[in-house]
Amino acid sequence: MTQRKLKTYVTGYPRIGEDRELKKVIERFWEQREGLDSVTRISKDLRIRHWQDQKARGIDFISSNDFSLYDSMLDMAVLFNAIPERFRHIEDDHERYFAMARGTGDAVAMEMTKWFNTNYHYIVPELSGNMDLELRPAKAFSEFNEAAEVGINTKINLIGPVTFLALSKRVDGNEDALDLMPAFLPLYVSLLRSISELGDEVFVQFEEPIVVRDPDNKILECLKTAYETLARAVPRVRLIVTTYFDHATEAVEALRDVHLFAMGLDLVCGPENLLALDRLNGKKLIAGMIDGRNIWKNDYQRSLSTLQALEHALQPEDIILSTSCSLLHVPYSLTQEIGLDPEIRPWMSFAREKLMELSDISDIHSGNGTPGNPEKLETNQRIIRDRQCSLRIHDPAVRRRSRSITQRVREGSFAERAMAQSKVLELPLLPTTTIGSFPQTDSLRKLRQDLKKGAISGDEYALRIRNHIDSCIEFQERIGLDVLVHGEPERNDMVEYFGEQLSGFAFTQNGWVQSYGTRCVKPPVIYGDINRRGSMTVDVISYAQSRTRKPVKGILTGPVTILNWSFVRDDIERSDVCEQIALVIRDEIEDLQHVGIGIVQVDEAAFKEGYPLRREKRDRYERWAVKCFQLAVSSARMTTQVHMHMCYSDFTDIIQTIERMDADVLAIETSRSGNRLLKVFNDRGYSNNIGPGVYDIHSPRVPSVHELTDKIRQLLQALPASRVWINPDCGLKTRKWAEVSPSLRNMVTATRAVRRHLAES
Repeated sequence: MTQRKLKTYVTGYPRIGEDRELKKVIERFWEQREGLDSVTRISKDLRIRHWQDQKARGIDFISSNDFSLYDSMLDMAVLFNAIPERFRHIEDDHERYFAMARGTGDAVAMEMTKWFNTNYHYIVPELSGNMDLELRPAKAFSEFNEAAEVGINTKINLIGPVTFLALSKRVDGNEDALDLMPAFLPLYVSLLRSISELGDEVFVQFEEPIVVRDPDNKILECLKTAYETLARAVPRVRLIVTTYFDHATEAVEALRDVHLFAMGLDLVCGPENLLALDRLNGKKLIAGMIDGRNIWKNDYQRSLSTLQALEHALQPEDIILSTSCSLLHVPYSLTQEIGLDPEIRPWMSFAREKLMELSDISDIHSGNGTPGNPEKLETNQRIIRDRQCSLRIHDPAVRRRSRSITQRVREGSFAERAMAQSKVLELPLLPTTTIGSFPQTDSLRKLRQDLKKGAISGDEYALRIRNHIDSCIEFQERIGLDVLVHGEPERNDMVEYFGEQLSGFAFTQNGWVQSYGTRCVKPPVIYGDINRRGSMTVDVISYAQSRTRKPVKGILTGPVTILNWSFVRDDIERSDVCEQIALVIRDEIEDLQHVGIGIVQVDEAAFKEGYPLRREKRDRYERWAVKCFQLAVSSARMTTQVHMHMCYSDFTDIIQTIERMDADVLAIETSRSGNRLLKVFNDRGYSNNIGPGVYDIHSPRVPSVHELTDKIRQLLQALPASRVWINPDCGLKTRKWAEVSPSLRNMVTATRAVRRHLAES
């Protein structure tokens, strides 16, 4: 029996370009190698290409205004003219926009933090009660009209008022940006009124993911008030409230009686949403069934079963098949991945392929008699079975090893370890170091490419890497850093580098995903059991140590971060995958100690990122994530100092968890977020050593000695000098030597000035 074909919907689309065209042109613009006209032209070409891609694959609801030159939250701040005072003097719109994101010589950049539990970073708007707000909607309107000119009617994507305010920060001494709703809601109303003039039937998607994060009564009341106001004020516009990353059952209830066209619910990460369908009350369901956060091919049979369940609660015409969230979080296309293992490649689906999955499921579900439908389902199910049965996935030796480990935590308390380490390391007060990486220059990238192409031999590559390490060590010695690093010239990425040396990982050629601004990452794919083929860092770290009498840190990526920054297999528990990685790191620490390395840094930059957004799901994650970190460092001796690096998240609610991880030194970001986090550590009585980032490496500006001296003195108001390390807030690979060299010199000079002051007082 033929059914009505389900309409299809994409929450948002990647914007960086299949070949990272946007990244490249913006960086050329920053370097003054190309003008703004090139940025404008390439941006428009990308938008049109992305809209046409979606239309060609049968997508009914396509977004405009999901494109951004840097970040959508920053775009919303500009839309409302919510410009921090320190940037208002900049007259050129684009110069001011990028200055807000990246900082200038005399103005620090706006704070940046993770978008919920993803590796995407957003710019945090700075709001106050006396801002001169006004609508500046040219971007949203021009993109809508661009699409119309090529025959595509789009929905306009906007960050909803509740999420925008809840994720902003107030800078006027008040606590809650939600209290500014009376100032912002009229602007949203005015915006909708202007949008209503764009056509007879215009759809606006308001993104409200804040409601999946344990919404309190204030959030829910603001949500209801906001959308009652918007729906009444502009009834011509079709309003869609979309949520993602977990369930939004409370929000569905709060909006039960509000007249909306549809609500978007994530059925992949929030299956509990199925329990809220009876509260939609006539709204259409944007059914998020295609996973927007992972790269595995959709199981069509499972999706069809879910659709059957939906049709018990809703009329078929009220169901719109959708991605679970924006496809911003997956690579663009498998088209260029000709180097992927031919057995593994069919198991995957990137953004463009997910468009076809939406179309296929809609076709198969409709049963409209088209000849290809039975073959589509049969082909899909064969691929699903092939993956489940593949011998590439399971390694019995890995499973046996995991069961055999008995020592899973370090020996000794922090106090005992600290005493043993101080005798061996003999470091000064306020030791200076960096987080690990130094600039990844074009010559280094070319060197790695030449090795892959076979243009140079492995011996020549190793020699040139050692030459670069020599330069890094000499530079650090010259400026007077206390604990050195080898600079990571051999590493393409902090996760990919390790994954390339492990079984169970696959790698793409062009699987780039936007992390922030023009920064893109290429996450590995974990498809099977994980084992180490041999030591991964010993050669380069031991060589660096041989070039200096100062201690050199061994830099390793932690198991939780490798997990959270990879596309992870979904056929076993994530905790089991993480434990396999932890055993690999444990072995590597053992090997580093055998060659005399006395300091090891284990980066857990993505530890907070993996937290479930719902409180009731967090305890389980915390338990296994902490155990995996403890297992990874359990081979460290009492005299081996273990550093842990975390960055760009709000850690105020997991201080106890960080305590249980029990690193000897915690290197943490505080340069953009200020010292409020340190006060929490101090109030909590955190007793281990802390290295607060004293300057922001995501900005090209060079902090002065005076600025850094003040910063260090501020740190010492919150923490005792005996427990403080001085370092940048993150690795330096994205910066240029012209920025890194003076910044680190100034950091060392400032530290020495503070040491002298402490000695004299």
